[in-house]
Amino acid sequence: MDYKAILAFLNDGIELVLGYINSPSKRTYYLYLLSSLLLTLYVYVRTKRKESFVSFVLNRKVWLSRSACIDYGLIAFNSFFKLLLIAPFLLFGLKLAFNTNDFLLAQFGYASFSLSTTETLVLYTISLSILNDFMTYIVHWLYHKVPLLWEFHKIHHSATTMNPFTQYRLHPIELLINNMKGILVFGITTGVFDYLSEHQISKWTYLGVNVFSFIFYSWGANLRHSHVKLKYFNFLEYIFISPVQHQVHHSDNPEHYDKNLGSRLAIWDWLFGTLVRSRQVENVTFGLGQKDNKNYSSFMKNLWMPFQNIFKLFTKK
Repeated sequence: MDYKAILAFLNDGIELVLGYINSPSKRTYYLYLLSSLLLTLYVYVRTKRKESFVSFVLNRKVWLSRSACIDYGLIAFNSFFKLLLIAPFLLFGLKLAFNTNDFLLAQFGYASFSLSTTETLVLYTISLSILNDFMTYIVHWLYHKVPLLWEFHKIHHSATTMNPFTQYRLHPIELLINNMKGILVFGITTGVFDYLSEHQISKWTYLGVNVFSFIFYSWGANLRHSHVKLKYFNFLEYIFISPVQHQVHHSDNPEHYDKNLGSRLAIWDWLFGTLVRSRQVENVTFGLGQKDNKNYSSFMKNLWMPFQNIFKLFTKK
């Protein structure tokens, strides 16, 4: 690799890092952060806090903590990891969609009907959003129940303070698994609708999905990983995961372990008995507990500890 290729790789990595702020596809896009700021103002006024609003939002113990610095470090590291290992997999999603369409044609022939452009847009968007959310719940459940996977997922739960960028506090192996899950759901769903709509899906893919993402990201998604206690109406928390409900998921209290595993929808937690609503919890302390927090107190420990712990799992008598 010559120096031009190295510079290009570094430039692409830096662009990915900056994309967390300037890309509308990212939860931490600056406009979504601004909408979260307005919701934070609502919480600030409603809770009648004594400190100034600026002090409440820009709390140094939150944004400049050791835990937060690990968040930022993992974002930078994972951006380059994506370039090396994840980017090539994106083409697999398109190939899977093509193969799914071909499989359906071979098994059933041409569909006896064809979805209209509007039907394709609406049904594809809803189907992809719900299926992806359900599979996210299943994978998340596995992270918590399978010891080997939990060791990698621990990195996300090792945060002792939370800010919006904690969303991306992931071990590279978990990042890889999450992307593979997303690619599989995208490929199969797109292939099915490509078959049902006579190849109308390509022109609507991103437009349709971004409508749901825009609503989700604009309505407090960034406050899920934060110190801001935004609750939804009690009945609504059976359907959608509120910021406080996700904060409960990060609690170091054993009573809250494996609860509120949903990403956007709370219905999966409600159906499978893992739901905890905001009104059921008063105070939450983030992290893995004092005993384990110290094992994840640096950037390198967060990268290395999963492998060390997995080695112990397999060598334990």
